[in-house]
Amino acid sequence: MDANLAAVLSILTLVAILAAVHVPLGRWIHRVFTSPRHTRVESVVYRLTRVDPDTEQRWSVYALSVLAFSAVSIVALWALILLQDSLPWSLGRSMNVDTAFNTAVSFVTNTNWQSYAGEAGTGYLVQAAGLTVQNFLSAGVGLAVAIAVVRGLARERTDRIGNFWVDLTRGTLRLLLPFAAFAALVLVAGGVIQNLAEPTTITTIGGGQQLLQGGPVASQEAIKELGTNGGGFFNANSAHPFENPNGWTNLFEIVLLLAIPSALPYTYGLFVKDRRQGLAIAAAMGVLAFGAMALLAWSEVAGGSLEGKEQRFGPAWSAIFASATTGTSTGAVNSLHESLQPISGGIALLNMMLGELSPGGVGTGLYSMLVMVVLTVFIAGLMVGRTPELLGKNIGRREITLAALAMLITPGLVLLGTGIAVVLPVSREAISASGPHGLSEMLYAFTSAANNNGSAFAGLSADQPFLNLALAACMLLGRFVPIVALLALAGGAAQQGRRPATAGTMPTHTVSFAAFLVVIILIVAGLTYFPSLALGSIAEALS
Repeated sequence: MDANLAAVLSILTLVAILAAVHVPLGRWIHRVFTSPRHTRVESVVYRLTRVDPDTEQRWSVYALSVLAFSAVSIVALWALILLQDSLPWSLGRSMNVDTAFNTAVSFVTNTNWQSYAGEAGTGYLVQAAGLTVQNFLSAGVGLAVAIAVVRGLARERTDRIGNFWVDLTRGTLRLLLPFAAFAALVLVAGGVIQNLAEPTTITTIGGGQQLLQGGPVASQEAIKELGTNGGGFFNANSAHPFENPNGWTNLFEIVLLLAIPSALPYTYGLFVKDRRQGLAIAAAMGVLAFGAMALLAWSEVAGGSLEGKEQRFGPAWSAIFASATTGTSTGAVNSLHESLQPISGGIALLNMMLGELSPGGVGTGLYSMLVMVVLTVFIAGLMVGRTPELLGKNIGRREITLAALAMLITPGLVLLGTGIAVVLPVSREAISASGPHGLSEMLYAFTSAANNNGSAFAGLSADQPFLNLALAACMLLGRFVPIVALLALAGGAAQQGRRPATAGTMPTHTVSFAAFLVVIILIVAGLTYFPSLALGSIAEALS
């Protein structure tokens, strides 16, 4: 079969699967967060944590709950990593202080950037009780925030947007945990390992020695993809045969990482009682996601290079995986992104630079897209002289200021961080390549950190104090500044009354609005990042 045709059929297969799960999964998520009942397990959790599940919070209290929970999670995970050599199942592994701090911040912010080799830096206890637990909780936090933002847009004349502790508990126990358990069983059936066996030294055919690593891999792999986390049990991540043995497990993992983000627009439509609103957002996400996927696959297939790619998957499925993981906040890889064609690497960068809203991470993709919806409504209203409203809520100075803050913090971190890092000798020494590709290595690292992605151009030697701390700062600010800004926006929207639609109201559910939304996203990203891409990936492609 022609390679280009095979790539097209592969993408269409993925589209068909996601279309099939879009409605039922979107409905289930809506049911999870609107059900008036609490399960017995949830009730026990609320009693133990002294949470009143029937009391809702103002946006400021919701935001403080998110920040407090995340701060405690960082400290607890940092301590666990530093103390692991004194704990069971450590396998003699340890990390220095700055690497451990970077790792703790990374997993709590849903970035899952790893400046260490997965199988060499952490033992089984840290992998299971630390990293895998945060894979659930960080995804749960993102989902909770998205639902709170949607509630703020859907409600009127109230200062309450939900209860963070209830949203986190329900998202984790009713959605992430059961789906991840099922996915782990499927992966085990497909050949992914799950054990507590200690590393075994074997003698190869050539007489050499090789260390064969075991571990609880399937349980981490499932939530790593489902929660759009991305941190690999092994350094090779999803290119390792113990994490991703064959073609159908590869497809299954791609579906896992795209499933919840692509279904959330339908949930949004149900919350606001207008499924057309969700359909417009899903259409915009789809155009961006599968447009980038098609371009990246074409570039890799046309390039014909197998460098950095697994023979099990080949160029097409490596490209599809690369586009899906950078279009979400996953960061998992089944090939070496450093070895992508220059244009392909630029597309992967652009996927993250868009704000990872195509379709983005669990929760983060939806609320990032809603930022762009607010901006598009405001710009469109100014252009045609219509009232800037979203769902009957006024988009005024406060709303656009908060949306701008949420949107601009990430490019500010990316460009400032990259500029400083390529000037300082201590960080410039970490770059392995010269010329445009060397710039792309550093640009990719800060783009990945600030957008909470976690993938990398692996030629960058990032495990050094300056980069560990600088990237950790980008992860923290890139995660929590938009969250606080959007919760504030949601709180203000919830207090407004809903205006009836008039002839002067800009409709936000039409094909034309979805198209304009895509154009605004591309223009904003292009104006912001084109100079840096021109000096990196584009210059490399033209050289």
